Amino acid sequence: MKLLLTDFKKGLVKLRLTNPEDYWHLSQIINAGDIISGKTVRKVTVGTERTTHVQKPVFLKIAVERTELANGALRVSGKILEGPEDISRGSYHTFTLEQDTEISVEKEWLSIHKAQLKEAEHDQAPIIVCVFDRDDATIARTSQKGMVILAQLRGDPERKEKRANTRTDLYTEIIALLQQYDTRFAPQHIILASPAFYKEDLFDRISDKKLREKITLATCSSSGENAIHEVLRRPETQHALRQVRAAHETEIVDKLLTALAKQSAATYGFEHVKAASEAGAISDILVTFSYMKKLQESGKFQELNLILKHIERLNGTIHLISAEHDAGKKLDGLGGIAALLRYKLEW
Repeated sequence: MKLLLTDFKKGLVKLRLTNPEDYWHLSQIINAGDIISGKTVRKVTVGTERTTHVQKPVFLKIAVERTELANGALRVSGKILEGPEDISRGSYHTFTLEQDTEISVEKEWLSIHKAQLKEAEHDQAPIIVCVFDRDDATIARTSQKGMVILAQLRGDPERKEKRANTRTDLYTEIIALLQQYDTRFAPQHIILASPAFYKEDLFDRISDKKLREKITLATCSSSGENAIHEVLRRPETQHALRQVRAAHETEIVDKLLTALAKQSAATYGFEHVKAASEAGAISDILVTFSYMKKLQESGKFQELNLILKHIERLNGTIHLISAEHDAGKKLDGLGGIAALLRYKLEW
């Protein structure tokens, strides 16, 4: 995620989505009642006697009522507050937020939301995407400016005729480039996608074990630039990204559980965490999204927000944990909130 403008006093943040993982981060930040604005596409009616419907690019501002993370994109729906004169105020519109989308978000930015923004902004290890067929290939990487094309392998007729008999030359070129880009950019993931069986064939030819461990196989319909965005929306890609996030979250939860088992510098439960915060003892606070939602629904979130602000002022770190994986479920079992401490407290 690239932050283009932040003005928390006015409650305004303008950002660009640069990584498929940003969809998930933003789904946790945007709530009902928030306001988002940006360029979008809307179906409008043109003509009088013979009316037709066309897709028209427009700038709209909506009051959010619902968010949905599905099919490799984030859909945000709500009532239109501002827009062109020919679009009715109060009618509904859905923004589809995906790679390279720029939007502005207006809301009350609580500490937990700022922590999520910070996490998304710094979670920028690139993803390498390689789409190919029997003749051609395109390799790109994610960046804060959007997708950057790294290489395009396009065979001339003589070369294509040779590749028609054997795909070894193309595969050799692709593997060499992937190894080069892996060293240069240190990506979290490499997505290898093709129509038919080509991806499995190429994957079997990769002998570099570390490179193989980063690769996720996906399906695409072509080998051109359009296929890059198609692959980023694939469920295989989304699953791989969730696994990376789960690994990071599991590491900090395991550290907490080890400290608790040794009865050392750690604690859990709201009252104990609150007391540790007041003592200035917290180095890391862990909170599950399900616990935050529970507090928001009960109207008790503000007290947690004050704790988080205090921890931030003392240079503590906020970790937001999903309960979708085992480590998050374990933290939920401890009440959904816990902390690693700078020193052991006696209760």
